[in-house]
Amino acid sequence: MKIVLKNVTYEYGNNGGDSGNRKKALDNVNITVNEGDFIGLIGRTGSGKSTLIQHLNGLLKATSGRIEVDGKNIYDEDYKLVELRKKVGLVFQYPEYQLFEETVLKDVEFGPKNLGIEGDELEKTAKEALEATGLDEKFYSASPFELSGGQKRRVAIAGILAMRPKVMILDEPTAGLDPGGRNEILGLIKKLHDEQKITIILVSHSMEDVAEYVSRLIVMEDGRVKYDSTPREVFKNIKELEKSGLAAPEVSYIMSELKQAGLEVKAEAITIEEAKNEILSALRKK
Repeated sequence: MKIVLKNVTYEYGNNGGDSGNRKKALDNVNITVNEGDFIGLIGRTGSGKSTLIQHLNGLLKATSGRIEVDGKNIYDEDYKLVELRKKVGLVFQYPEYQLFEETVLKDVEFGPKNLGIEGDELEKTAKEALEATGLDEKFYSASPFELSGGQKRRVAIAGILAMRPKVMILDEPTAGLDPGGRNEILGLIKKLHDEQKITIILVSHSMEDVAEYVSRLIVMEDGRVKYDSTPREVFKNIKELEKSGLAAPEVSYIMSELKQAGLEVKAEAITIEEAKNEILSALRKK
């Protein structure tokens, strides 16, 4: 499934009044999301990240420009947005606040039930989604409100998975979790990408997370795409990122300081594993 944004602009304010009082949340955005991508989306608050992801499944409509899904314009009169929302699942920040059914299984069944799946097939679909998230079967009949934060996130993700999306967008999926829960959720997302071949768009404020997991990084600033490349290429622009209120992963700063102190390491390391290997290699040479 391929999503193409062409010159997408989105304005908000005064409900269509004087255009001088309107503001651009997105400004002439051009992005192509290819099948199988694992994209990180970063930018400070107000950069346009949340507005952008709500365009990808038609929750918001562009003021101008077009969005094509597999070559079809989603703004054409005969295009069925409900079909798009089946294929592009959006997991909002703190998704556990959207849990409401009396049991975990019923909560996960809610989405596919609305798609017309019933009976044994409905239960089978929900259980397969829960199994994919790694949530133990003993929790299926429990109230979702009795679960830990990380377990609730798994249920919320399962609710989207049960609708069998081709693209999954996750808005700050580790917000509020402890380090253990954070690693579990990120590991789950990577597993879904690698094993089920779901296209992933991960919105995050953590430079460490995007450096570790994504293969492509999009940086938003003032409603525009500032960078769109590999994490390694993007993080070479540390000074520019800092001007945008962002930063490189902490390990990048450490490696830069070690190099300045005389240790023969490559400052381009962006993950802890890369940094470890560089430091060990440099120490062996000594």
